Amino acid sequence: MLQISFSQEDIATLFRERYTHPHPRVQRRMEAMYLKSQGVPHGEIRRLVKVSTAGLTQWIRAYQEGGINALRQLHWKGRDGSLTPHRATMKTTLKKSSD
Repeated sequence: MLQISFSQEDIATLFRERYTHPHPRVQRRMEAMYLKSQGVPHGEIRRLVKVSTAGLTQWIRAYQEGGINALRQLHWKGRDGSLTPHRATMKTTLKKSSD
């Protein structure tokens, strides 16, 4: 089991942001790490948060390396949609219509 020492300030932030952060993926990370800070076993955290072993390990390592700010980072890029090639034209058109 990966051991982490949590400051009281981080515990308070995890507690708060597990419900208040604007992105649901970050909320899940905060929830998982809050449960970890409370001594909940990894298997129970995985069950409650519905995350894989690899996912939980990744979140724990991110916290170890970069703290709360690392948990807030979203590296998900997604895919380009069918309108992506027309982005510039749409931007220009919308700008003209709002002027």
